[in-house]
Amino acid sequence: MTAPRPLFVAGPRGIRVTVRLTPRAGRNAVTGRAADADGAPLLKATVTAVPERGAANEALVALLAKSWRLPKSALAIIGGATDRTKLIEIDGDAALAARLEAWAEALAAKG
Repeated sequence: MTAPRPLFVAGPRGIRVTVRLTPRAGRNAVTGRAADADGAPLLKATVTAVPERGAANEALVALLAKSWRLPKSALAIIGGATDRTKLIEIDGDAALAARLEAWAEALAAKG
């Protein structure tokens, strides 16, 4: 059996993670891990904001920054701005990627 693919991957300018966002939810939360149709790992999140004028994207960035204890300026949506599946780039290095992977594993263990 092969090891699961990492959720957080080093990119050209930082760490990248794919997020599946559900807007208009009952609460703002990171709800777990999942896999897309190709088996690539992604993070699932919900926000109460509506997907209009970037409100849901802003809420997602704020949620992730708070969850990861990073400044909002350290995160950027670099793909999927108008889709439910977003590509997020995080300013950071391999040590931060390892910390975020540990965070995601703890999240999976909780829920």
